[in-house]
Amino acid sequence: MSVFSRTAAAAALAVCCISAPHSNARVPVTGQNQGLPSLAPLLKAVTPSVVSIAVRRRISEEERALLNDLLLEDRISPSAPDEERTIYSAGSGVIIDAAQGFIVTGGHVIEGADEILVQLSDGRRLPATRVGVDPEADIAVVRIAAAGLISITMGDSDRLEVGDFVLAIGNPFSIGQTVTSGIVSALRRRSWGPHAHEDFIQTDAAMNLGSSGGALIDLRGQLVGMNAAILDTGDANGGSAGIGFAVPVNTVRAIADQLMRYGAATHGSLGVIVSQAGNTRPGVAITHIEPGSAADSAGLKLGDAITTLNGAPLRDPTDLYVKTDSIRVGDTVALNIVRQGRPLAVRATLGAQEPRSDGGSPVQQNSSAKAPSLR
Repeated sequence: MSVFSRTAAAAALAVCCISAPHSNARVPVTGQNQGLPSLAPLLKAVTPSVVSIAVRRRISEEERALLNDLLLEDRISPSAPDEERTIYSAGSGVIIDAAQGFIVTGGHVIEGADEILVQLSDGRRLPATRVGVDPEADIAVVRIAAAGLISITMGDSDRLEVGDFVLAIGNPFSIGQTVTSGIVSALRRRSWGPHAHEDFIQTDAAMNLGSSGGALIDLRGQLVGMNAAILDTGDANGGSAGIGFAVPVNTVRAIADQLMRYGAATHGSLGVIVSQAGNTRPGVAITHIEPGSAADSAGLKLGDAITTLNGAPLRDPTDLYVKTDSIRVGDTVALNIVRQGRPLAVRATLGAQEPRSDGGSPVQQNSSAKAPSLR
């Protein structure tokens, strides 16, 4: 967890809060309210899939000292009873497998949790167990045992366009399930955070502390992203500035699948450096191949243009890195390439990524709290 004071740089991203076909920008109309446009029918079907998550954990001595510094007085003594050194925080989650009780949420939402409690939209409060957490992608999966759960329908984030209408659903400030609306403001935003190849969906649908792990949906009611971050403007209350970020559903789905299957996630790599192939060629062109890498073993060559990965077109270098980053080390991917004008099909078994050396910029954990929160 990256933690910094209220005077930290205003441009840092605040971690708060998987993606869907083009929404066609049409507002659903209900037969009620005399035919006036309403999103109510859509939300009645979707909101049961979005949950609130409450977390209890003990704070470390370092965190205690930070809290005391932020509060400007020694409110939490090192010798305080356990209950006085316990922090309560809240976030959101999305049911992705009703039959098995799997819920996806932000990794930081349950970080260090001693106890996880899930509240469903029907009011039921249930204990949850940790299935797995991927700290790099900040994605986690928890599990509950309950009947009558409803899974959300997942979309395809690769088909999102700037201007598509979206709705954000979560539990801001622990006040209860809340829906806000907006549009896709931008795509493929970098996080300036600790992970190398994130490409967030940017939206003006309001997100606030506690929205972490909630749903970003399109007007089909399909999940297009998981609420992940807000722009930190220095507001001590963590309020929305109209610039929120969500992890694309395609990434969330891939990482969550690893967590549900294996309890952990790894991040694959082809071992190449690529550039834009150019206006006359689709895909990305290989400019460097790491010896002994997946690409080297698969027989790829300098100058090859990779056009698709597992059937998905590659738009630019970041697209390749993001897609391989979500695939497990050891999995085999299907590549379509163009070599000296000839199309070829190649299969490559992904290797592990090289460790990063840049730590990225600090990020602000964005979950609401009933006790003094780390911000």
